[in-house]
Amino acid sequence: MSGSSLLSYAGWTFLPNLVTGWIQALYYGITIRAGDRKPQPGEPRYNRHRRRIHMTVVIAYLLYTIYETDYLMRRESDFYQDLGLNLDADEKKIKSKFRRLAAIHHPDKVVAAENRYNVESFFVNLKVAQDTLIDPVKRFAYERFGPDMLKWQHCSSNRDYLIVGLQAAIPLYVGSIILLVIFGVLGYLQWGRFWRYLTFLALFVLEYHTLTRPYLPHILSKFINPLLSLTTHPPMLPFQFLILARKITFSLFIAASQLGSFQPATPPPAASSGVPSVVESQQLTRLEQLAQASEVEASRLLALDMSPFVGDEAGVKELRGRVREWLVTNTIRADPEVRDAMGRVLAKKRVGAPPGARETNWI
Repeated sequence: MSGSSLLSYAGWTFLPNLVTGWIQALYYGITIRAGDRKPQPGEPRYNRHRRRIHMTVVIAYLLYTIYETDYLMRRESDFYQDLGLNLDADEKKIKSKFRRLAAIHHPDKVVAAENRYNVESFFVNLKVAQDTLIDPVKRFAYERFGPDMLKWQHCSSNRDYLIVGLQAAIPLYVGSIILLVIFGVLGYLQWGRFWRYLTFLALFVLEYHTLTRPYLPHILSKFINPLLSLTTHPPMLPFQFLILARKITFSLFIAASQLGSFQPATPPPAASSGVPSVVESQQLTRLEQLAQASEVEASRLLALDMSPFVGDEAGVKELRGRVREWLVTNTIRADPEVRDAMGRVLAKKRVGAPPGARETNWI
């Protein structure tokens, strides 16, 4: 991974939040008059504004990272652009174009010593481009793997290049899957997790299809390159298309994480009047079991208290009468209305009583 890619991914960690804070402060400074109260962090209005601004910033930064990747690829150029060729140029056209450029940029025609090294490097690049594109096997490998295939000197067939290229790509996918699983276990990247895996699988299928087919993928030949031909943008090669696809995929993953953190919490489901859920049924069953156990324990304790009166019907009858009388008396006395009525009656009867007897408690 290049240094620019590392900087781009590192920028995702702090730039969106930093820029969001700046823009929100500027927005409040422009739209809210001096002296008026500004929304404070935690308030619904503040959170709504921050969420909208953050979404805009994340989408803008996502588009910028895609443009940056495309710009860097165009600046590095490719063999077709160096020779000024179309993607369907044949061997005769390649050699003819190289001879014309070699006549212009040959190092022997350079007089200034300070420019000789640059001219020699450019001439060597032209020679490598010609040698690569006139060889069908190397041309196949270059279009799919880019300049990296120049290091694979031991490869001599399309199959050899494919094996080496796939072996170089597999660690990227395996490592990315492991990271996705680890982040998922740790609680990160929860929002849109299913779509992450689906997008990642689609990227792998796209790359495998692009690398293994002897022709350009239809999305390039039928859609992207015809659209680019209407602009000044050069046609895109398969390896450039795959670099851009990877960049878009991983940037989308990070952007989804940034946007997911601002999603409003899902309110709990309202209680329905229909059939209770499984959890509610389990809770009701446990409550019923506790009630039955309490009833059994209360009956056991009552039977234990009544054990001295076993066989004594007269004693049991007298006890029941006393308990009934006690319950009625205490219920009446404890009732607030009864106490208030009795207090008023007694107060009327004690109007002519001496001062010390007026406050006598009737209970």
